[in-house]
Parts: sequence; C-alpha cells; structure tokens
Amino acid sequence: MEKTRIDKWLWSVRIFKSRTLAADACKSGKVRIGEHEVKASDTVTTGQIVHVKKDGFNLDYLVKKIIEKRVGAPIALECYDNITPQEELSKYNDWFVGKSGKEYRERGTGRPTKRERREIENFKGNRFD
Repeated sequence: MEKTRIDKWLWSVRIFKSRTLAADACKSGKVRIGEHEVKASDTVTTGQIVHVKKDGFNLDYLVKKIIEKRVGAPIALECYDNITPQEELSKYNDWFVGKSGKEYRERGTGRPTKRERREIENFKGNRFD
C-alpha cells in the first residue's frame, strides 16, 4: 500500500502553496484525516478523506492517488476528489449580494467635509453597531 506524509501530499497536489504552509496547517490543527487531527509527519493512503480548514472554508478531499513530488495543476486534479459540500463552497456568496464596486468621488472635489462624511455614514448605516 502506498503512503506518504500528509504535508508532502497536500503540497504536491497544490492545496497549499508551500510545504511549510501545509506543515503549519497540520501543527495548528487545521488538517484532519477522518476524525483525527494529524501532525505533518502522519501518513496518508488512498481512499482516506482529508479535511482541511483553509481561508475560512472547511474543505474535504478524497485521496485517489499518492504522489510525493509537486506536479502541474491538471495532473494534481487526478490525485483527489473534492467532496466539499456545495453549501460550504458558496457560504460567502450571500455576503456579497448587494455589494457594489469601489466608491468613486469626482476628481477635484477633495475630501468630504465633516458634514458630508456624516451624511454618507448615515446613508450607509453604521457598520459597527
């Protein structure tokens, strides 16, 4: 049965940009195999489910193939199945609904006065209440 270190596998299939980031994620408890938190030196084999907390998302991967060297993205996609639920992948979409682009102020008008700033804040609503 083929097996390799979990930090090496996460880096080689391009889930993390560097092996150091993968190892740090393992050390801080953000990587689990099944229900067990793993260390960077723990091994992963085919058929296991790897849970990764990354950028506010809880991602789940089914290991299909074990590799030890970093490969291109198309080859890396063949090594795992992303089994993360769709609700988890789209959990931030509602937050962006209704948000507009950057604010724009006409050139040459300068900074808003204190009164204009208060009117803008009242219009937008206070975000910190």
